[in-house]
Amino acid sequence: MVRVAAVAVAGALALTACGSTKDTGSASAGAGGTGKVGVILPLLTSPFWQSYNDYVPKMAKSEGVEALKTVNSNSDPSQQITDINNQLNQGVKGVVVAPLDSAAIEAGLDQAERKGVPVVAVDVAPEKGKVAMVVRANNVAYGEKACEYLGKQIPSGKVVQIMGDLASVNGRDRSEAFRDCVKKKYPKLKVLEIPAKWESDTAASKLDTLLNANPDIKGIYMQAGGVYLAPTLQTLKSKGMLKKTGQAGHITIVSNDGIPQEYDAIRKGEIDATVSQPADLYAKYGMYYIKAAMEGKTFKPGPTDHGSEIVKLPSGILEDQLPAPLVTKENVDDPELWGNTVG
Repeated sequence: MVRVAAVAVAGALALTACGSTKDTGSASAGAGGTGKVGVILPLLTSPFWQSYNDYVPKMAKSEGVEALKTVNSNSDPSQQITDINNQLNQGVKGVVVAPLDSAAIEAGLDQAERKGVPVVAVDVAPEKGKVAMVVRANNVAYGEKACEYLGKQIPSGKVVQIMGDLASVNGRDRSEAFRDCVKKKYPKLKVLEIPAKWESDTAASKLDTLLNANPDIKGIYMQAGGVYLAPTLQTLKSKGMLKKTGQAGHITIVSNDGIPQEYDAIRKGEIDATVSQPADLYAKYGMYYIKAAMEGKTFKPGPTDHGSEIVKLPSGILEDQLPAPLVTKENVDDPELWGNTVG
């Protein structure tokens, strides 16, 4: 596969390639693109977010952004609002945040807007509030890719989707897309659902209960390998249901994230596929867009020069939808996948 954006590329991109741009005349909030930037993480219990956290200082340096030490909201939406306020009180000129709750984040965005501080959202789009850009992959495509993969592997039977937090647009997009795709294209599949809120313990306990009642499960879709991979494999193993690809009784498993642990599981035949969510590019373009916002620059919908497309969401917010490839045993060793570049 061709990498859509080389991580090593430094410096600003040609703005005209990222849709049309114009000077808003409001660069004073960011002092012409200079000043400290606060970076707020949703959690650090997932290898995905640990990787994103590691990429942040590297990408900040390559994009010429003075990023403060990251702040971890520890899966608490209320704490995330406090974290935003604390960063604003420290005098930051820009904020990059990965929202935990698509609705609750509005309170923090409003605080930033009152102080004239631009915000870039990473991974999750807010329902309301002002952001300069959302840096995200198409989460509807995540659910559809998982559906397509399982549908082609399993003619009929029960499949489980272990869902994320439905207070997050990501959880809703992935869940609805998977459900709708199965209904339309693979009606012989029966979807069972586990609401797990991005919590590994919840996923493990509910999967255990579900398997007791449905030992004939043929497929599993994990919406976040970072938090669901280990508990899912452990639960299956404890029940003698963890069969490798090609063995009788193998449960086809597709995931989301693209972390190294998922790639190892694919190589071992424990799971079959994952969608690589670009942790490296989330960090890179989070920094790129916050610098542009601090300089008073804006964007319009259209193709970018880094293999993505800026779209306007129903809320009116702009989102740069970065590519997220499906990874299987055929391409799992591709050195261009970010999950193969971290330890």
